[in-house]
Amino acid sequence: MSRTLQFVLAIGFLVLLAAGLIGAMYAVDAFEGLGPIWGWVAGGAVVVGVLAAVLMWLAFFSSKRGYDDIDRRP
Repeated sequence: MSRTLQFVLAIGFLVLLAAGLIGAMYAVDAFEGLGPIWGWVAGGAVVVGVLAAVLMWLAFFSSKRGYDDIDRRP
């Protein structure tokens, strides 16, 4: 089995699992009490996204400048 097919199947499984969990939460009205914290959840998601973007930019920046090359290490 190719790695691409394995990746697609894994992502598909995770999507189905998430859909099932969300459906189960709707079935038992688990989202009713979450009203006051949605702002914190959204803010946390934004902060994590920005942090991930900055760290990826930093990794690519250091790689482009050659800071990761073995011959430049002290």
